[in-house]
Amino acid sequence: MKNIRIIPRLDIKGPNLVKGIHMEGLRVLGNPIEVAKTYYEQGADEIFFQDVVASLYGRNSLTAFIKEIASEIFIPLTVGGGIRTLEDIHDILRNGADKVAINTAAVKDPDLIRKAANKFGSSTIVVSIEVIKQSDGKYLIFTDNGRESTGIEAIFWAKKMEQQGAGELIITSVDQEGTGTGHDCLLTRMISECVSIPVIAHGGAGRWEHVKDVIIDGKADAVAIASLLHYDPPMLTLATQSIRRSEGNVEFLKNNLSLLNLKTLSLPSLKEHLFHSKINCRIEKILPL
Repeated sequence: MKNIRIIPRLDIKGPNLVKGIHMEGLRVLGNPIEVAKTYYEQGADEIFFQDVVASLYGRNSLTAFIKEIASEIFIPLTVGGGIRTLEDIHDILRNGADKVAINTAAVKDPDLIRKAANKFGSSTIVVSIEVIKQSDGKYLIFTDNGRESTGIEAIFWAKKMEQQGAGELIITSVDQEGTGTGHDCLLTRMISECVSIPVIAHGGAGRWEHVKDVIIDGKADAVAIASLLHYDPPMLTLATQSIRRSEGNVEFLKNNLSLLNLKTLSLPSLKEHLFHSKINCRIEKILPL
């Protein structure tokens, strides 16, 4: 079996790590730099940073942030949100990112992906595809962090982005995102089977078995994970220690996590479970479960 990458996803709003459900209702969790460093130390294969309001406000604010974190983390860093031009891509890569993730700008100008792949190499260009399942069963893509409908079918768009030169696709099920009820394995599998480039599944993991399912049943090459890892008590404590009193709803985080469908665990524990389920992933030390 191919080697599977486990990628913590950090949604960023301003200076803060945030998390929502269906990509809405964002709650401040804490300091993304400290959280990213911890995931790196725990054996993350990559880290994905997404500015969740960048497209809405027409800007990307992560350049300085990436420059700081790239000096301390030595695994691939992917940055998404508000990337509109070749100049934006150049600035982010120059400041330490290894890849950029593009969604809204690709829909507005699909040729941007071809130009970017030609200039920077396909391996640096990830197309982010946000998908909502419609009442008729169709999977349509959305932009602006799941806010704006495009009317474009997900399978068509995945094929087109591969043809334009994208090196990877990250597929977010907006329906499942933040719910902890599991991935949309059908969506991931349909896209994985129609393209030859790696597919990263995102949205819905609430227990380690969900990650296993989207790898085996969904045929994902990698999984981007947020809630399952962020809300694990030690990680949540680390994150919330840096919240200023005026920010975030810490009481919600302390007292209402049981409302979410989560059986959280640490990144090393997740990889142990996957390894013992005969899923190949990079792991520092094998321990019995």
